Amino acid sequence: MGRLNVTLCGIELDNPVIPASGTFGYGYEFAELYDINVLGTFSCKGTTLAPRFGNETPRITEAPAGMINAVGLQNPGVEQVIARELPRLKSVFRKPMMANVSGFSVEEYAAVCQKLDREPQVGWLEVNISCPNVHGGGMSFGTDPRQAAEVTRAVKAVTTKPVIMKLSPNVTDIAAVARACEEAGADGISLINTLMAMRIDLKTRRPILANTTGGLSGPAVFPVALRMVWQVARAVSIPVIGLGGVSSAEDVIEMMLAGATAVEIGAANLREPFICRDIIADLPRVMDRLGIDNLRDIIGGANQ
Repeated sequence: MGRLNVTLCGIELDNPVIPASGTFGYGYEFAELYDINVLGTFSCKGTTLAPRFGNETPRITEAPAGMINAVGLQNPGVEQVIARELPRLKSVFRKPMMANVSGFSVEEYAAVCQKLDREPQVGWLEVNISCPNVHGGGMSFGTDPRQAAEVTRAVKAVTTKPVIMKLSPNVTDIAAVARACEEAGADGISLINTLMAMRIDLKTRRPILANTTGGLSGPAVFPVALRMVWQVARAVSIPVIGLGGVSSAEDVIEMMLAGATAVEIGAANLREPFICRDIIADLPRVMDRLGIDNLRDIIGGANQ
């Protein structure tokens, strides 16, 4: 194994860098810019059972040191993802990918995961129980440990691939939710999704987003995400993926010291489409400066 290699739920990655769901499309779009096989893997756009147009516009606005989005899980639905998106991806990406799954009921989560579980390109199922931008699903499952466990059990009952539960930061005790998912059979935890936020137009005196509220991402949330990754890594024995405001090789290393096995990069992709490639290239330099021989040795270093 090389200096950057890590193992996520039994699958080896060339490096821990993973573009986050919703910021990297279905992968092949970025393959027009660079060879995406340099990535550890990537998490595809959130996929639901039926096609979704998403929320009304405007659904993105700027914020200090970040952005707020209320896209609302726009996607073509799982059948089209399997029939159209995955074959296009296969032509440019030779590694297992991470399928991000969203739903509006326990049954829907299970149905989508069962369909994607059959696809050889899918290495992991990242189950999003944390989206703050939709009504009647998403985050509602991730704010209650019992409901989070119910989704986890339902998905595990119909899948054979590693299941990673993506958690919401909009809770009082995120460690309790993570423990509930682990006890229900989750193979890993990813966190954090976006923080609930809003902006008001001073001229119209109305919320800027048509959805009123959305999810805050970007550098502003990094310290919050780091704290929650640290808490969850101490609370569970399964792998943790850290995300939230990561935008440099130093941020990746900090997340890993907090307990992350791998690190997702989200909003930074929208500002700089080459950011993941460049962070991977920069990791050896930063490791040398900090006296790190290999990344596997530092996972959870701040928890010891």
